[in-house]
Amino acid sequence: MALAHYPVVNRQGVTIASAVTNLDIHDIARAGRTYGISGYYVVTPLSDQKRLVESIVSHWTDGVGAKHNPWRAEAFRLVRVCETIEDAADRIRVREKVSPLVVATSARRHDSPVNIGFIRSKLEDVPVLLVFGTAWGLAPEFLKSADHILEPLAVRGGYNHLSVRSAVSIILDRLLGDGV
Repeated sequence: MALAHYPVVNRQGVTIASAVTNLDIHDIARAGRTYGISGYYVVTPLSDQKRLVESIVSHWTDGVGAKHNPWRAEAFRLVRVCETIEDAADRIRVREKVSPLVVATSARRHDSPVNIGFIRSKLEDVPVLLVFGTAWGLAPEFLKSADHILEPLAVRGGYNHLSVRSAVSIILDRLLGDGV
C-alpha cells in the first residue's frame, strides 16, 4: 500500500504536496504488519519530508527504538520512501515481475467504483497497490490514472472525516481480515 502526500488536493481543490505526520507512519506500518502486507510506501517528492520519514524509520529499525520496541521495529521494516506513486508501482513491478493493479481510495463517490470483494478476488492473481491520500484526498489527475477506485467507506449522518490511518485499518480488515 502507499500513503500519498502527492498528488493530493487541499481544501480548495488545488493539487499540493502535504506534510508527513509521525502518527500516520507509525499506525499504518503497524496495521500493515498486522494484516501481512508486503510493503508500505510513503510517497512524497519533498526532500525534507523524505529525510524526516527516513529518520523516523531508522530510529525504529536501527536505533534506540529498535531495542526499546522490537514489535514496532518489525512493522517499520515495511516502510519505504518513494518520490511518486509510479515509483512505488515500479518497485513492486521489479520485485513481483508483474505490474501491480493500482487501486485508489477516496472518501468521495466516483463513477464506477469497485468494491472490496472485487479487490480481494484479484489478490491471488496480481499484486495490488492500494493508494491512500492525505490532505483532502488524492488529486483528480491521479484518480484518472488508477486502474480502479475503491468505493468509499459507508458513513452515517453525513460526517465523512476519518483520519487516513483509521480508514487504512478498516479497509485492511475488510480486505485481509478473518471476518470476511
